[in-house]
Amino acid sequence: MPQQLALSVYRGDSYHWQFTLFADAAKTQPYDLTGAEAKAEIRQATGTPVLATMTCTVTQPNIVDVDLAATDSQGLAIASAKWDLQLTWTADGRVKTVVAGAVTVEGDITDSVVVVSLATGQPRVSAFERRAATG
Repeated sequence: MPQQLALSVYRGDSYHWQFTLFADAAKTQPYDLTGAEAKAEIRQATGTPVLATMTCTVTQPNIVDVDLAATDSQGLAIASAKWDLQLTWTADGRVKTVVAGAVTVEGDITDSVVVVSLATGQPRVSAFERRAATG
Protein backbone atom coordinates (compact mmCIF):
# COMPACT_ATOMS: atom_id res chain seq x y z
CA MET A 1 0.00 0.00 0.00
CA PRO A 2 1.21 3.52 -0.70
CA GLN A 3 2.28 5.83 2.10
CA GLN A 4 -0.64 8.16 2.89
CA LEU A 5 -0.08 11.91 2.63
CA ALA A 6 -2.87 14.46 2.47
CA LEU A 7 -2.20 17.63 0.48
CA SER A 8 -3.69 21.02 1.37
CA VAL A 9 -3.80 23.36 -1.61
CA TYR A 10 -4.71 27.04 -1.66
CA ARG A 11 -6.12 27.47 -5.17
CA GLY A 12 -3.87 29.53 -7.45
CA ASP A 13 -0.66 28.92 -5.49
CA SER A 14 2.44 26.98 -6.59
CA TYR A 15 3.59 23.90 -4.66
CA HIS A 16 6.69 21.75 -4.42
CA TRP A 17 7.03 18.46 -2.55
CA GLN A 18 10.16 16.32 -2.34
CA PHE A 19 10.03 12.62 -1.54
CA THR A 20 13.12 10.66 -0.49
CA LEU A 21 12.31 6.97 -0.88
CA PHE A 22 13.90 4.13 1.07
CA ALA A 23 13.73 0.35 0.62
CA ASP A 24 13.82 -0.37 4.36
CA ALA A 25 11.95 0.87 7.43
CA ALA A 26 15.19 2.08 9.05
CA LYS A 27 15.74 4.40 6.06
CA THR A 28 19.29 3.21 5.46
CA GLN A 29 18.88 1.71 1.95
CA PRO A 30 17.89 4.12 -0.84
CA TYR A 31 15.00 2.88 -3.01
CA ASP A 32 16.45 2.07 -6.44
CA LEU A 33 14.88 4.45 -8.95
CA THR A 34 17.19 3.48 -11.83
CA GLY A 35 15.10 3.61 -15.01
CA ALA A 36 11.99 4.85 -13.18
CA GLU A 37 9.67 7.59 -14.37
CA ALA A 38 7.30 9.34 -11.97
CA LYS A 39 3.77 10.57 -12.58
CA ALA A 40 1.29 12.31 -10.25
CA GLU A 41 -2.29 13.41 -10.88
CA ILE A 42 -5.19 14.91 -8.97
CA ARG A 43 -8.66 13.52 -9.68
CA GLN A 44 -11.99 13.81 -7.91
CA ALA A 45 -12.16 10.00 -7.66
CA THR A 46 -10.75 6.91 -9.37
CA GLY A 47 -11.51 6.93 -13.09
CA THR A 48 -12.76 10.52 -13.21
CA PRO A 49 -11.14 13.17 -15.44
CA VAL A 50 -7.74 14.53 -14.44
CA LEU A 51 -8.11 17.83 -12.57
CA ALA A 52 -4.38 18.59 -12.46
CA THR A 53 -1.18 16.90 -13.57
CA MET A 54 1.85 17.51 -11.42
CA THR A 55 5.37 17.68 -12.88
CA CYS A 56 7.65 14.97 -11.49
CA THR A 57 11.44 14.73 -11.59
CA VAL A 58 13.42 11.67 -10.51
CA THR A 59 16.90 12.28 -9.10
CA GLN A 60 19.16 9.32 -8.40
CA PRO A 61 19.45 7.49 -6.22
CA ASN A 62 16.05 7.92 -4.50
CA ILE A 63 14.49 11.39 -4.75
CA VAL A 64 11.28 12.40 -6.51
CA ASP A 65 10.35 16.08 -6.77
CA VAL A 66 6.69 16.87 -7.44
CA ASP A 67 5.50 20.32 -8.52
CA LEU A 68 2.02 21.74 -8.90
CA ALA A 69 2.06 24.93 -10.99
CA ALA A 70 -0.08 27.90 -9.96
CA THR A 71 -2.01 27.68 -13.24
CA ASP A 72 -2.87 24.05 -12.51
CA SER A 73 -3.92 24.65 -8.91
CA GLN A 74 -6.05 27.57 -10.15
CA GLY A 75 -8.11 25.06 -12.13
CA LEU A 76 -9.05 23.07 -9.01
CA ALA A 77 -12.63 24.32 -8.69
CA ILE A 78 -13.56 21.69 -6.11
CA ALA A 79 -13.22 21.38 -2.34
CA SER A 80 -11.72 17.89 -2.19
CA ALA A 81 -10.08 15.33 -4.43
CA LYS A 82 -7.48 12.54 -4.38
CA TRP A 83 -3.93 12.23 -5.65
CA ASP A 84 -1.15 9.71 -6.00
CA LEU A 85 2.48 9.40 -7.08
CA GLN A 86 3.17 6.46 -9.36
CA LEU A 87 6.54 5.10 -10.50
CA THR A 88 6.97 3.12 -13.73
CA TRP A 89 10.19 1.34 -14.65
CA THR A 90 10.55 1.68 -18.41
CA ALA A 91 12.70 -1.44 -18.87
CA ASP A 92 10.14 -3.95 -17.57
CA GLY A 93 6.90 -1.95 -17.19
CA ARG A 94 6.78 -2.52 -13.43
CA VAL A 95 4.49 0.01 -11.68
CA LYS A 96 4.41 1.03 -8.01
CA THR A 97 2.32 3.72 -6.36
CA VAL A 98 4.45 5.03 -3.50
CA VAL A 99 2.39 7.91 -2.06
CA ALA A 100 -1.35 8.70 -2.17
CA GLY A 101 -3.93 10.67 -0.27
CA ALA A 102 -6.66 13.23 -0.10
CA VAL A 103 -6.42 16.74 -1.52
CA THR A 104 -8.18 19.60 0.23
CA VAL A 105 -8.59 22.75 -1.85
CA GLU A 106 -9.16 26.14 -0.26
CA GLY A 107 -10.59 28.79 -2.59
CA ASP A 108 -8.43 31.79 -3.30
CA ILE A 109 -9.48 35.42 -3.03
CA THR A 110 -6.99 37.47 -5.05
CA ASP A 111 -7.33 36.84 -8.81
CA SER A 112 -9.95 34.20 -8.05
CA VAL A 113 -11.73 32.47 -10.87
CA VAL A 114 -15.38 32.72 -11.82
CA VAL A 115 -16.50 29.25 -12.88
CA VAL A 116 -19.35 29.58 -15.36
CA SER A 117 -19.98 25.88 -15.81
CA LEU A 118 -17.68 22.90 -15.52
CA ALA A 119 -20.27 20.73 -17.27
CA THR A 120 -20.38 22.85 -20.43
CA GLY A 121 -16.67 23.58 -20.54
CA GLN A 122 -17.17 27.34 -20.61
CA PRO A 123 -13.92 29.27 -20.06
CA ARG A 124 -12.92 30.48 -16.64
CA VAL A 125 -12.18 34.18 -16.28
CA SER A 126 -9.96 35.64 -13.58
CA ALA A 127 -10.94 38.81 -11.72
CA PHE A 128 -7.99 40.56 -13.40
CA GLU A 129 -9.25 39.58 -16.87
CA ARG A 130 -12.78 40.76 -16.01
CA ARG A 131 -11.46 44.15 -14.84
CA ALA A 132 -9.34 44.52 -18.00
CA ALA A 133 -12.30 43.65 -20.25
CA THR A 134 -14.68 46.13 -18.61
CA GLY A 135 -12.17 48.94 -18.44
